[in-house]
Amino acid sequence: MDVGVLILRLVVGGLLFGHGTQKLFGWFGGGGLSGAAGMVGSLGFRPAPLFAVLNGLAEAGGGVLLALGLLTPLGAAGIIGVMLVASLTVHLKNGMWNQNGGMELPLTNLTAAAAVAWIGPGPYSLDAVLGLELAGTWWGLGALGLGVGTALIVLAIRRPPAEAEGNEDRRPAA
Repeated sequence: MDVGVLILRLVVGGLLFGHGTQKLFGWFGGGGLSGAAGMVGSLGFRPAPLFAVLNGLAEAGGGVLLALGLLTPLGAAGIIGVMLVASLTVHLKNGMWNQNGGMELPLTNLTAAAAVAWIGPGPYSLDAVLGLELAGTWWGLGALGLGVGTALIVLAIRRPPAEAEGNEDRRPAA
């Protein structure tokens, strides 16, 4: 099981690190901050440049923490939050399956991060090297609660594009 958790952490964390750096730095064929700001702005997140940075940091930072097994519940919480927001704002309208742009992949990432927070990063982690015992039900629930809570706050302050467009259409003619 120890090697299995290590593999899960390295793959999911590494891929999310790459996904976040696409937004932050344009690495791996990403659009960088300007592309990410355009994307999050189109989803109703304002100010778009700030939300682009926060999105990239949650993905890249959460990915690094998960991959290293360092402060694992915190890294998992970042991944849980950003993947929940992505699922609900980008992918929900496309259904479940990834082939249609659906929620399959972000929900898989969210679930993997939550599972690692719950069972712990294992002995091949920086948490273990540092003597941090951040595993078990309470740590898993804490990561889940922090991730979902953060996602709900972000979603609550979002101004959906349809709402903004609807308000513009109701203006009286000049």
